Amino acid sequence: MTTSLINTEILAFKAQAYHNGKFVEVTEANLKGKWSAVVFYPADFTFVCPTELGDLADNYATFQKMGIEIYSVSTDTHFTHKAWHDASDTIKKIQYPMIGDPTGTITRNFGVMIEEEGLALRGTFLINPEGVIKAMEVNDLGIGRSAADLIRKAQAAQYVASHPGEVCPASWAPGAETLAPSLDLVGKI
Repeated sequence: MTTSLINTEILAFKAQAYHNGKFVEVTEANLKGKWSAVVFYPADFTFVCPTELGDLADNYATFQKMGIEIYSVSTDTHFTHKAWHDASDTIKKIQYPMIGDPTGTITRNFGVMIEEEGLALRGTFLINPEGVIKAMEVNDLGIGRSAADLIRKAQAAQYVASHPGEVCPASWAPGAETLAPSLDLVGKI
């Protein structure tokens, strides 16, 4: 039986990342104090992974304007992330930290480890400034994700966080109407 991680606090971790030409340490503390998106992918030097990471890189300025830091994570080492960054024009665009998780600690913390392969599922976790997971998506290896989808979910999560008593209906986008749950709405939508 799987338990949802929604509304749980992220667990402690310490790892090395490749970020802006340097190796840096990243811990759970780095994910607190601002919105964060942790994006797990199976492996460097693969096929679907660079399309997803490139899509995030192409939309990174939007995430930054929203106050969201992106962290990509695979079970590769930070050295492999650097080699991939140096070898791939798509990965060269990345300005966000690429965390190496060769021990699988972070991948297991978020429940996306494929144990028999030592690889991560395609998991995306949106984390609020308190370090609490507010949205998550987990896909099988062959199903790529979209930065635009993550942006929309993040906009909704940030709106709900700053507007207590309101919720965002299906396909909500900024400027659209929200709902205020009440007994009066039951059966009327």
